[in-house]
Amino acid sequence: MAVRTVYSGELHVSYGQFYVDSRSRRDGDDPGPSSACAGQTNGLCGAAVPGHLFLVTGLHTGRVGLTVEVHGAPPPLDDGWEDVVEASFRPASASTDVLPWGDGPLCALDLLPVDHRVRYCGRGMDRGRQEELAVLEGGAPVDHYLLQFWPAPPAADLVVRQTSHSAAHWHRHARGLPPPPTPEEQAAQERAEALSWGGRLPSRRLREAGCNARGLVQLDRDLLDAVDAACPATQRGLARWAAHRAFTVAGLDDVDWITPALAALDRGENLPAPFDDPQRVWDRFFADDRIPHTVGDSSAGCHDNLLRRATAMPALLAAAEPDPLRAALDALFAAAVTYGTDYPTLFAQARRRFPTLRRERPGS
Repeated sequence: MAVRTVYSGELHVSYGQFYVDSRSRRDGDDPGPSSACAGQTNGLCGAAVPGHLFLVTGLHTGRVGLTVEVHGAPPPLDDGWEDVVEASFRPASASTDVLPWGDGPLCALDLLPVDHRVRYCGRGMDRGRQEELAVLEGGAPVDHYLLQFWPAPPAADLVVRQTSHSAAHWHRHARGLPPPPTPEEQAAQERAEALSWGGRLPSRRLREAGCNARGLVQLDRDLLDAVDAACPATQRGLARWAAHRAFTVAGLDDVDWITPALAALDRGENLPAPFDDPQRVWDRFFADDRIPHTVGDSSAGCHDNLLRRATAMPALLAAAEPDPLRAALDALFAAAVTYGTDYPTLFAQARRRFPTLRRERPGS
């Protein structure tokens, strides 16, 4: 019977987990045990997310023994393994890798994009939980695992053998989870989410940015997608440019305690005081008699001068955020609010200043 040993050695695990992933867009997003094991009987090999496997170890942090094999037919079961589970797996792309937590691929499986059965075997899971310190201090691994793949039609996951308390715990966890959504429910959820994003789903990175991305959806969805697709250098440049535009239109770009912060932003340095503390920024803003704090009319209609000045401040703080995508989106949104109803002018200027933002709508 043909067998190909893909890997045999040690694997560093963190949080008692590692993965097999074949998804074309991973974005650093590894499903947790609740989503990976939803609707399953076993809790050691989560296969509920298409193209992805979530594997549990007894050891929380350190080195475990791991062997990975690809077979042409179901391999015999070795009685030396204490805990054994099986599940179905179909690669979602031509690239299937074994991945440690937070690290690059350990090995490539080179699986054909057809249905497979996966068997995950463990030995010493309880010892792994108990002797973590010894492993971290350089001792030999105490828990060992075997991962086997072979072509097979889809079937329900299965607990073949259960011995350890660790495995029993994870099996109970899996059986207490709600079932995954049906294809119809999943499609309905995606349609609702797409509607909230202006009719089409953005990238996973954009959905998880946790910034003012949704605020920009109603203003210029195409520009939002273009910023998401831009390189980090362009995103960082856009953030700095948007902060400058906000302070210029607010008439604050020549205030003596603000100009050093704008200069530090351009140099890529940490913002000086008081911009190292948002509360101190606002205290200084309202205490400065040179900055008018009264409401007055402006050409922007109800968007008054006070609001322009106040909304310019977050643009600078946002532009200094460590993540370039968050910095670009937050600073651009703050600048748009500063421009008020004239925000299309800002966006047109951004496209001229950064030509890569002139991208066509996806699918056009």
